[in-house]
Amino acid sequence: MRSKKPFKYLKEDFSASIVVFLVALPLCLGIALASDAPLFSGIISGIIGGIIVGMVSKSPLSVSGPAAGLATIVAVHIQDIGSFQGFLLAVIIAGIFQIILGILRLGVIANFFPSAVIKGMLVSIGLLLILKQLPHAMGYDVEAFGSEEFINMATYQNTFTALLTAINHIDENVIIISMVCLAILILWEQPFMKKIKTIPGGLVAVILSVLVSMLLGEGSLGLEKKHLVNIPVIDSWNDLNKIIIFPDFSFLWEEKIWIAGLTIGFVASLETLLSIEASDKLDPHKRETPLSRELIAQGIGNISSGLIGGLPITAVIVRTSVNIESGAKTKLSTILHGILLLICVMCIPHILNRIPLASLATILLFTGYKLAKPKIFKETYKQGWNQFTPFIVTVIVVLFSDLLKGIASGVLISGFFILRDNYKNFSTINDFKQTDTSITIRLADQMTFLNKARFREVLQRIPEDSHVIIDGSHCRYLDFDVIEVIDEFKQTAAYKDITLELINIPDANKGKFILDLRKPPFHDN
Repeated sequence: MRSKKPFKYLKEDFSASIVVFLVALPLCLGIALASDAPLFSGIISGIIGGIIVGMVSKSPLSVSGPAAGLATIVAVHIQDIGSFQGFLLAVIIAGIFQIILGILRLGVIANFFPSAVIKGMLVSIGLLLILKQLPHAMGYDVEAFGSEEFINMATYQNTFTALLTAINHIDENVIIISMVCLAILILWEQPFMKKIKTIPGGLVAVILSVLVSMLLGEGSLGLEKKHLVNIPVIDSWNDLNKIIIFPDFSFLWEEKIWIAGLTIGFVASLETLLSIEASDKLDPHKRETPLSRELIAQGIGNISSGLIGGLPITAVIVRTSVNIESGAKTKLSTILHGILLLICVMCIPHILNRIPLASLATILLFTGYKLAKPKIFKETYKQGWNQFTPFIVTVIVVLFSDLLKGIASGVLISGFFILRDNYKNFSTINDFKQTDTSITIRLADQMTFLNKARFREVLQRIPEDSHVIIDGSHCRYLDFDVIEVIDEFKQTAAYKDITLELINIPDANKGKFILDLRKPPFHDN
């Protein structure tokens, strides 16, 4: 949504930022806990991810902060280095590495992740949210809030055994709060609530949960403290000095610092690019983020975070999904959520510590359902085994291991199908012709997801008020990813007053998009 007025959607962005802030707060603390780092380091990285990265980034809706996917890596390197102050140097090195990647324009690698894999990543994150937040919604708050690992090394339980254990440890008061919040979120989705939708349902749910919690009281008759948000309270300047930790530059010449920095920089960059691809797909207006610019923004964020005691930062899909679901329109919501983190943690920590974890878990449960709706499985299955297999492999591997292994597995499976179906002749460059009256893009004989980056670049350069013809008459292999780019361009075309004419291009939603090389080209739809 392009606008020269930065505050045009202030109302929508501000209301969304409140919900993102409420969800980000326990996530930042939980990820710090899972990383064996000081609790406030998670808050610091959340603030920087919102304000600093938000201001530098060109991503319209993504939210940055500490990532659960990095928690295990961070914990290992903190233990190996033996000093959190030394580890902060590794975070700074990771940021410098990301800036170099951005300057070299290596963000383009995100275009080579197949659509089915990105879709599988979103669904798997949705399922993880459901599986991981159900125990918190039932009152079993043993695992760190925001954890995504399959096996919790602290409890030696996996995702499924922890859920079974939670059933035997249900807290009735927590269940009451969860049900109230869930009812509010469902109610806010109903058509007759459109008139007051500027107030996000998540915010109403949290406020009501606090009121219910206060009515129930504290201790044995009400909610125990372990079921509430628990952030460090800053009562004086001395408390702040103890919380802000600065890097120890005496570690600079140790080899393990550089190994940790480059490892974190690489993994954080990969997670960021994957999250940005997913974010752009979730964006209702299909805006596209400059990927290399995003790496530079993340690098600046990580340097800033490392300098004042924060954890590594990446673009994070959970908070981004909450941001989009809450009705955010521009990146102002991201910046405002960071400002809210800073102000509220400094000024009203006692009030924040009254928020039940169950209310925030319910918001994430609802977000998880939206990311992993059953119809997504049905739609992907209809698109054929070439799409469904890498999709389902990504989902399964992410659930039983971690995000990067799941993505790697999905990419390998997608590569297998591409090589199997198109081993003789990989795709060639598009034919592009421009006249005074129209622009004609004639698709090549072979179009796979390997064409996506170049094809998307061509479409991005088309000026407003153009007449564009995309001709697939001579294309004998048209991959789903290319069709999806065309389908997304339809919305961009409408937004930029571009007249779009499609010749022999199938519909992405009908499932039939891969052409048999032994048959002649298909006819007009």
